[in-house]
Amino acid sequence: MTHQAHAYHMVDPSPWPITGAIAALLMTSGLAMWFHYAQLAPMHLGLLIMLLTMYQWWRDIVRESTFQGHHTAPVQTGLRYGMVLFITSEVFFFIGFFWAFYHSSLSPTPELGGCWPPSAITPLNPFEVPLLNTAVLLASGVTVTWAHHAIMGNNRPEAVQGLTLTILLGAYFTLLQALEYYEAPFTIADAVYGSTFFVATGFHGLHVIIGTTFLLICLLRQTKFHFTTGHHFGFEAAAWYWHFVDVVWLFLYISIYWWGA
Repeated sequence: MTHQAHAYHMVDPSPWPITGAIAALLMTSGLAMWFHYAQLAPMHLGLLIMLLTMYQWWRDIVRESTFQGHHTAPVQTGLRYGMVLFITSEVFFFIGFFWAFYHSSLSPTPELGGCWPPSAITPLNPFEVPLLNTAVLLASGVTVTWAHHAIMGNNRPEAVQGLTLTILLGAYFTLLQALEYYEAPFTIADAVYGSTFFVATGFHGLHVIIGTTFLLICLLRQTKFHFTTGHHFGFEAAAWYWHFVDVVWLFLYISIYWWGA
């Protein structure tokens, strides 16, 4: 930064995009091999490479932003635009699942018995575990907002408490979702109802795990004094992502669990 006459960050060459791409290829192809041939080695290798890439890439970004001063105001503006566009792409990702669900449920075919849910499928009660999960995620939205205000107010103890509670609520949601899947009276192979249910809620569950990981990294950074009142976009991005996950769950609950049942 001492040798350049502008406030923008010229990114150094990095091996992590290519290792991330390799990890993604190994995990997706490994999933297919697990489904068809019961071989887990490629998926495990892809998961290992992905975890190593995450650690080293995030380490480099933390170094650039916190210790080297590369994340100036114009750079942070660009990062904000990037995060908004990323969340927009995620919105359209989930729109595809809702489209598939409503396409099948609003006009069920004779193969489904002409009704929704299809014949012989017993849907989950929306006022049991799904309602509890809704309350858990809404509470986590409150706690992450509490943590955000605490960071902006330079109140470190409350920021740590808010982040810790949000992470615990996210982990609790994931546990409840796993137990619900285990006890569900239908599977992903049970007609279009099973496939739309498990794909939509499963990808949402994956996003909850990713968001919980983001917030866990933010908690570690907060304990190491990385965030200031005016320089904490890493946390803001994680909070935006978490609110997006909350909103998607509300649509899932209303559409698939309540109306679709």
